[in-house]
Amino acid sequence: MSAGPVLEARGVSKSYGGLKAVNDISFSVMPGEILGIVGPNGAGKTTLFDVISGHTRASGGEVVLDGAVVTDASVHDRTRRGIARTFQQPTVARSLSVLENMLLATSFRRRRPEGDERSSLEAAYDMLAFVGLESRAEETAGLLGVFDTKRLMLGTALASGARALLLDEPFGGLSFGEIELTMDLIRRSRGEDLAVVCIEHVMRALTSLADRVLVMHHGAAFFEGSPEEMLRDERVIEVYLGSRHRREAAQ
Repeated sequence: MSAGPVLEARGVSKSYGGLKAVNDISFSVMPGEILGIVGPNGAGKTTLFDVISGHTRASGGEVVLDGAVVTDASVHDRTRRGIARTFQQPTVARSLSVLENMLLATSFRRRRPEGDERSSLEAAYDMLAFVGLESRAEETAGLLGVFDTKRLMLGTALASGARALLLDEPFGGLSFGEIELTMDLIRRSRGEDLAVVCIEHVMRALTSLADRVLVMHHGAAFFEGSPEEMLRDERVIEVYLGSRHRREAAQ
């Protein structure tokens, strides 16, 4: 287990001309910790993920993984180092089978943990069993429903050997029961060494999962604290949560 943060953003910024989509964001996530990120639409949350994962080049600041600066590393290199990501829209290799998607993810695995002698095929089947898709291994991934596609995305992210897992709205489009199952899956995934950062609008799920919450507004950090503190913060209620959440917090 790492003695320091797994993932750090140090003054991360992203500008498009005169627009600062992400403005001087800093945070750190320890091993085994879940950081939630919330904010109104357009607050810069997904752009922040784009910068951390390498899909978008930072305009300023640093992204640090296990103490090493990866700001200039490619998406491929960051994946091999241990940054894995899921997306708002279900994103899998649609023409491949469920098993082939998982095998593709295991090809990105970093150095195997000591004592892990499994082949890529064995590791792929183990992860399919973990996310509940073992029985659908031979099916074409593009035919899966939203819930199963999201489970496959989470499984492939974990199968790549993630150290830092970025989840972009993992509960979007899911039913109440599917949200509960996904929450349980994320809890079982976190482990001692994995750091999780989760963007989410389903407040019930986020406040149940997250150890800390970062609220973004107009690209900047607006609040950081525990979920309980967030639900009581008058500024957060005014800007983001609204009166309905004020009543829920009171209850």
